Amino acid sequence: MTPTKELQRPSIKTSLPGPKSLEIINADNRYVTPSYPRPDYKLVADHAQGVWITDPDDNVFLDCNAGVAVCSTGHCHPAIVAAVQKQVSELIHLCGTDFYYRQMPELGQKLNEIVPIDGDCKTHFANSGAEAIETALKLAMYHTRRQKFISFFGSFHGRTLGALSLTSSKKAQRLGFMRQALDVVHVPYPNTFRHFANDMPTDAETISRDVINWIENRLFKTTTPPEEVAGIVLEVVQGEGGYVPAPKPFVKELRRICDENGIMLIIDEVQSGMGRTGKMFALDHHEGVKADIVCMAKGLGSGMPIGACTARADIMDWHKGAHASTFGGNPVCLEAALTTIDLLQNGLVDNSREVGSYLEAGLNKLKDKFDCIGDVRGLGMMLGVEFVTDKQSLKPAAELRDKIEYACYERGLIILGCGSSTIRWSPPLILTRENVDVALEIFEAAIKATI
Repeated sequence: MTPTKELQRPSIKTSLPGPKSLEIINADNRYVTPSYPRPDYKLVADHAQGVWITDPDDNVFLDCNAGVAVCSTGHCHPAIVAAVQKQVSELIHLCGTDFYYRQMPELGQKLNEIVPIDGDCKTHFANSGAEAIETALKLAMYHTRRQKFISFFGSFHGRTLGALSLTSSKKAQRLGFMRQALDVVHVPYPNTFRHFANDMPTDAETISRDVINWIENRLFKTTTPPEEVAGIVLEVVQGEGGYVPAPKPFVKELRRICDENGIMLIIDEVQSGMGRTGKMFALDHHEGVKADIVCMAKGLGSGMPIGACTARADIMDWHKGAHASTFGGNPVCLEAALTTIDLLQNGLVDNSREVGSYLEAGLNKLKDKFDCIGDVRGLGMMLGVEFVTDKQSLKPAAELRDKIEYACYERGLIILGCGSSTIRWSPPLILTRENVDVALEIFEAAIKATI
């Protein structure tokens, strides 16, 4: 799909949320769990197309969040809609863990071709990112006959109990659930903007060296013998933790550690995969480094619920019945994924890289203009803007971030926070330069109105 060149703007016609939206919000408060981590602003979606969301009161918003990096090909892309409609009319469900249909091996073959793993691969299909992570954990334990894992502070891998053992991006995600289900130890993430020792900027080589030293000379020699570690789970670009890319020296060294100690390198591409970073996978930015296991979801299905765990065929060696899913690999979702990958390979990954670079340049201009923007970082259309009290102390400005996020909503721009004081930009990959110009104008206005 070629992105539209029409210059459009949000259209806010009522107070927000409007009366029809409020009815839905009030009903939600009465009947739906309060555990969902919704932001301060209250967006109610009625319908959406491309990069535009319309609420029940006919207010139109420019979407630069894409359902948290899910609607990779935009809302209701005609090719996705056609593929889903056709499949729904032919076969909705049969349970691919008991029976066979063509879409499962077709998507497995396609993933075999594109995932950053050396050699032939096999895929287990799931319904979400958390399920894909659970698969990877079980597979690593089964294959290595080990039980320990290493994860990173700031990471998010899901909220199911196994995945939650890895997750450490926010206190609220763990509060109330007592001990973690798995034996997981956390180490600092290599954030060049905030070295874990002093919370100040550093260079890629220094932070990489210091985190690797933490693993090899602290963990491995005390609480976590390497011969007992099944896997190290890494987001190459940390998502909920603040859209923080891992430095190239660090990722290379982590691969070395895994090779030397028989540890599975598990790469979580749930948020960063499917063209989000300007390459098909974030790990593709790290030449020569391959994963043992890759987890996918979010953008894989353009909004349809699908997760996938792909591993080297010799690693995915478990016995019949070891792991399965009633709905995982649903044919409708598989068709959406196959069509998504086709669209990504035929222009949208390129658009993510090119327009993402244009967006990043615009955000950096705002960084130069405003003392409250401490850092602009990321790859492709996975960009983070970190707000600080000032450029000298670099103290995180969480309250300011939240106010700016709300001010954008009031002006018709949908963005979402992550980390302690970062706003994430994860728009549909069909975003145009014209869309970027509008988004940046609104973003700047929201900052000026807030500071």
